[in-house]
Amino acid sequence: MPKATNVPIDVPPRRRVLIAGAGLGLTATACTRTAGPPHRGAPGPGSGSGPGAGSRSGPGGHAARQAGVTTPQQATALVLAYDLDPAVRGASGARALREVLEAWTDALAGSGDGDGSQQDRLTATVGVGPRLPALLGVTAPAALRELPAFPGDRLDPARCGGDVLVQLCADDSDTAEETAESLTRLAGETLRPRWRQSGFLPPPPDGGGTPRDLLGFKNGSANPGVEECERWVWSDDATYLVVRRVHLRVEDFARLAVHRQEEIVGRRRSTGGPLPGGPEHAEVDVFARSPKGRYLTPARSHVGVVSPQHDDGARMLRRGYSYADGPTDQGLLFLAFMRDPALFTRVQRRMATRDELSGFIETRGSALAYILPGAGPDRPLGADLLA
Repeated sequence: MPKATNVPIDVPPRRRVLIAGAGLGLTATACTRTAGPPHRGAPGPGSGSGPGAGSRSGPGGHAARQAGVTTPQQATALVLAYDLDPAVRGASGARALREVLEAWTDALAGSGDGDGSQQDRLTATVGVGPRLPALLGVTAPAALRELPAFPGDRLDPARCGGDVLVQLCADDSDTAEETAESLTRLAGETLRPRWRQSGFLPPPPDGGGTPRDLLGFKNGSANPGVEECERWVWSDDATYLVVRRVHLRVEDFARLAVHRQEEIVGRRRSTGGPLPGGPEHAEVDVFARSPKGRYLTPARSHVGVVSPQHDDGARMLRRGYSYADGPTDQGLLFLAFMRDPALFTRVQRRMATRDELSGFIETRGSALAYILPGAGPDRPLGADLLA
């Protein structure tokens, strides 16, 4: 039976994941009301680290959630996708994968430098893809199904899918890269690397606030708040992650006049505020009309098409990053968490047929993962799925 290799994790001391707590460590996530550092694009205060970090109060005590979902957004991201080795199947494969997840959890939880600091705010968030449950003969979560094909996508199979996905976020890209190398070694012969994609946040001109994408607009202005995360992001202690590698026609978009860019996006470029007026985080009524019957937010604008008003208020939590893989390939590493991926499917179908912004984007990579409940003192990561 393939097993995780017993290779020690060798991330330098000041670049290690710190987790406070009993063994696997439970810290507060942003969906609690615990005070924490300023937010950078996610919906509230708090932070956590490692696949076991994050907790909330609930019936029967504390239930762990993974960090990297509602954690305040870090400066860089690295998404890793792995496939099960062809020899890893059935019950023996489930045991092998369980060993890998336990090795990852132990390595990340035990790699702190003991002084209580968390210099690079590294978080590791682990999920499983739609193919994995059938390969291991375990029951799949109800909503874990392959995303459908969408009009306009030009997907590269080598940049899609994956049986295990890991999101590593940190304020220093070297931290995520070194941790990725260590996790891959610990995976041994059980998991084979499939694809990877790094991303970054351009420095905000005002020193803070919602990050901007490479088109120059704020990305994440309408993210859900604390209570909305409980309703729309978490399903008990799990969630779903949609990953999309979206190529942007940056130069073509930049040639447009600013007022035309704003009509396409549906927000003010300078402030991120709604076109009818108001601050960035003001609610946008996409059905509001002028006295002459004209929509105040263009119906075919991005905001007009993706508005939660079309989905009975349902929202996804976006943690998007920019990527630049050479002068001809720049874009958005779209990362979004939600309790049901059917929401993303509905929104993406509207975008493909009605959104004017679709003329400047092309999705080239795609993946979906069920983000496992976090690890706790009596619950290893993946215990519920791989029992």
